[in-house]
Amino acid sequence: MSEYTAKDYKKGQPRWCPGCGDHFFLASLHKAMAEIGVPPHEIAVISGIGCSSRLPHYMNTYGMNTIHGRAAAIATGCKVANPKLTVWQVSGDGDGLAIGGNHFIHANRRNINLNMILLNNRIYGLTKGQYSPTSPRGFVSKSSPYGTVEDPFRPAELCFGARGHFFARAVATDAAGTVEILKAAYKHQGTSVCEILQNCVIFNNGAHDCVAKKEDRAKNAIYLEHGKPMLFGENNEFGLMQEGFGLKVVKLGENGITEKDILVHDAHCEDNTLQLKLALMEGPNFPIALGVIRDVEAPTYDEAVYAQIEEVASKKKYHNFEELLLTNDTWEVK
Repeated sequence: MSEYTAKDYKKGQPRWCPGCGDHFFLASLHKAMAEIGVPPHEIAVISGIGCSSRLPHYMNTYGMNTIHGRAAAIATGCKVANPKLTVWQVSGDGDGLAIGGNHFIHANRRNINLNMILLNNRIYGLTKGQYSPTSPRGFVSKSSPYGTVEDPFRPAELCFGARGHFFARAVATDAAGTVEILKAAYKHQGTSVCEILQNCVIFNNGAHDCVAKKEDRAKNAIYLEHGKPMLFGENNEFGLMQEGFGLKVVKLGENGITEKDILVHDAHCEDNTLQLKLALMEGPNFPIALGVIRDVEAPTYDEAVYAQIEEVASKKKYHNFEELLLTNDTWEVK
């Protein structure tokens, strides 16, 4: 396999606001693709409409900046039509979960072998600051001047509810963490969903401040690794234990608690009960879960389609259009 650098996947000059989380994510995507090593001409990046959906313009790969909310549908067609392509779909929280919400859940349900990136800044940025499906209740915006009276979608909940098999989360400003989940998403066979927590400096500045900086992530986030105990804190002094049907935060050393008492992360468990609880944790009482939360093997849609075609074709008496015509009555005109 040829060796690539991040530069091999770059194209153009990004036109995003200075400080926008899209810049951070784009750099991580370039780096992840270089480490994965798939040639640029074997990659397609598909997006919808929005600030984040400009991303294909800055990729030296095949790409399509499509229509609002339809990125998953077009990415599906792309993968099924050409299964040799590695397909990355990029959407914002508005494009992906509002008008595109139906496509999001069905892509997960079908388990198409594509990588779905959800850039979540909890706002509509391109259209100048309306609340989005992930904006918290009470959020004041141009379209909710007195505070929105709606509860937000939680992307993990939608993914798991649609029988999704891969869900991971990273912070855009955490390059190393973002690259790792992108590489894991690529290795996963089936639909992978990577939620990227990012900032909109103009219309929703500080949306993810509690985990934006490295020192704050040490206090307010937990990096989950399959097979590793669920420890967090600046010195890994805290951990997660089960309490009834829920979770609780404990401090090592208190009440005789040791590392042996801490839950061990199982990303490959088919039962998503605990994985969902981890994905839905939020402050101030719990850390925000980062890393690969769920990664379970299952048959993929595109592979099943081609297997079905081969099975049906093997039982047919014809294998091309001319043979098809000859399966019916024919007349020769002289």
